[in-house]
Parts: sequence; structure tokens; C-alpha cells
Amino acid sequence: MSVLEMKVPSPGESISEVEIASWLVADGDYVEKDQAIAEVDSDKATLELPAEQSGIITLKAEEGEVVKVGQVVCLIDTSAERPASVAPAAKTEAQAAEKAVETVPAPVKEEKSAAAAIPNPGPVSDSYAKGTPSPAAAKALAENNISPSKINGTGKDGRITKQDVIAAMSAGIPSDATQGWGGTRDQNREKMSMLRRKIAERLVSVKNETAMLTTFNEVDMKPIMDLRSKYKDQFAKFHDVNLGFMSFFTKAVTEALNHFPAVNAQIDGNEVIYHNYADIGIAVSSPKGLMVPVVRNAEQMSLAEIEREIKRLAIKARDGKITSDDMTGGTFTITNGGVFGSMLSTPIINPPQSAILGMHNIVERPVAINGKVEIRPIMYVALSYDHRIIDGKESVGFLVKVKEMLENPERIIFGGKDPLAVLLGL
Repeated sequence: MSVLEMKVPSPGESISEVEIASWLVADGDYVEKDQAIAEVDSDKATLELPAEQSGIITLKAEEGEVVKVGQVVCLIDTSAERPASVAPAAKTEAQAAEKAVETVPAPVKEEKSAAAAIPNPGPVSDSYAKGTPSPAAAKALAENNISPSKINGTGKDGRITKQDVIAAMSAGIPSDATQGWGGTRDQNREKMSMLRRKIAERLVSVKNETAMLTTFNEVDMKPIMDLRSKYKDQFAKFHDVNLGFMSFFTKAVTEALNHFPAVNAQIDGNEVIYHNYADIGIAVSSPKGLMVPVVRNAEQMSLAEIEREIKRLAIKARDGKITSDDMTGGTFTITNGGVFGSMLSTPIINPPQSAILGMHNIVERPVAINGKVEIRPIMYVALSYDHRIIDGKESVGFLVKVKEMLENPERIIFGGKDPLAVLLGL
């Protein structure tokens, strides 16, 4: 018998331990090479653990257990033959979908006998039956308050996978919250994930270790909304990506950081590190919570390049494939609470950065334009900053510069300058 010891790989620099978030297979299952067998949480991201070889797996760690990097978490008997009941892995998604369709049992006519009224489920595996969620899928269902009966499983023998849940949520499946509360006084106690514990520690440390202050302003979004309405179809056709608000905000921020470098700096002991580049963290929502992947050298990117990079990182976060390298090294962060309906907030700095910009929802409000009252789409913006290295003048000036750029989007093209002044060589 040939046994392979699978050890926890290092998910990134400075990470010494991880937590087994969930096993995607059961003890004694036959696994294929490169098949995802577990999800592991580090203090920065959730990663999938693929099988290194095919064979019968023996689990050596429990779900929720914290293990060291390099520790053996399972054994794979590579000499074991594939059981006859286990079909080889599908070569293509189309073949897998076709197989899933073939295994769906035909409808059975309703009979008077209760036994006859139960449809024949067909052959099932030893471990899982049709409609049974995997551990990872069950966790996602519970977190989003969704009944397994609303999900069509595409896994082996109709098993519900985590990807099935994500796909259903993306399609807009309603949660069970609309059906009301259960009416009991039961309590559920769950252990915080390593990622959530680390986030909690970082947020508390920011409040305790920085002199955080927030300044506010408002932005008339009509110029950008008019620009998007005019060019969004051409933009999407030419660049194969949609034109959103985030690329405008990112470019406005990078230009403002050039004018106010202290906002792009960070404290290191008794020194201040000034960055001659803008690595912008973009807060995105994922099934695991809020993630902040980083767009590198955003100051050198076009609007289309920023939109593509944000889309790529958002998809990785949604699919649980984001890595610690994707989320480290940012110099400034943008968070958009407006997508959830937030009117105003005071975002918390993402350490070791010194400032964060909060976007909010766009609401039509009466404003004075050239002495007349007009209805304009207004967004409130907030800049939280570390007052230890950023003075009030710099923070207010930075936010005003962002406002000017957004209300005059043509300046984004001309490096923050008035286009007429550029034309006249001034």
C-alpha cells in the first residue's frame, strides 16, 4: 500500500497556521487528483485544498480545527483502485451537465398508496443522497438562510455543491427570511472563522492605535451619469467590459493622491513611508464577507483597465479563489456602501494604510445651481484618515480634489487639469 501524506501548504508570507473551514469530502471517499477536498481559512483569505493524487482519503483533522502550516491533515491511499460505483471525473462541464440530466429520475404518477407516492430516487452513493448539501454548501445555505429544496444539485448523484449555492444566489434566489421568524427562543452558537477573528482584531486595533477622523463632502453625479449614458454601449462593445462608477472614483483618487501624498502614506515606527505609486484596495462583497483586493499601479491604468481588474478580482472573491497576495500591499482603500443603500457612514481605516474613501448611494436632492434650485443626483462621500500624519487641510483638500475631478470627468483624461488650459499650454 502506498500512502501519501497531504500537508497544509503555506497560503502566504507570515501565515503560520490555518483553520479547516470545511471538508468537501467524507472519510473513506475516493478522490481524484486536483479535486477540491477542503476549504481552509487563514487570517487573510479562504483557500481550497486540492488532492495531490487520486485514491482513498483518510481525514486527520476535524472541521474548525486550527492546524500549523506543514501539518499532515489527511492521508491518500494512492494504491487503492477506483470503486466501480465511482465514475471517473467528467472531462468537460458539458459532459458533467449531461450526466446530471441523465440521473434525474422520471416523475412518478401519484397513487393512493403512500409508498407508491415516493418517487424512486435512483442509485445513490454510499455517502450522499440527491439533494443533500456538501459541508461547504450547507454552511453557505445556513449563512444566507436558504432552504436546500430551492437548489438543484449538480454534484455526484444530485449532491448540492457550494458552487450550486453561489450560482443560485447570483440568479436571484429568494431567502427564507420572507417567510417570517420561526417563533422559537432557540439560539445558535457558531465559532468565528479565523478570517472574521482577524478582521475583528484589526478593526479594534485601528480604533485604539490611530487618531481617526472623518471629513465629508457631496458630489454632483450628473456629469458622470450623463457621460456613462452617452458612451456606455460603445465602451462595453469596444473594451468588452461595462463602464461603472468605480473606475471614475479610482482615477479621481489616484490624481488626488498625487497632489496630497500624505494621504497615500503610512506610519512605520518613527518614520513615515511615502509611496510613489497608488495601489488601490477595492472593497468587494463575497460569500465569506467583505474582501479588499488591490488594484496595483492604478495611477497608470485607463478606465477600461481598472474596470477589467476590478471585475477579475471580484469574480475571484465571489468564487472563493482570492489569495492573500491579492489583498496585501494596498496604499489606499475605496469602499462603496451605496450598493447596499447606505446614505452616509464613517468607514474604518484599513491598516497599515492611513485613509479610506467611503462612497454612498445616489439620491436626487434639491441643490442651488447658479442661483436656482435644481434636482440633481447627489452622493455623499466620506474620508476617514489618520490625523497623526494627515492634517485637516490635506484631508479636506484631498476630498475637494476628488469632488472636482468627478464633477468634471474630462479632467480625469487631462491629469486633473482644465482641458482648455492644456489646449492653451498654460
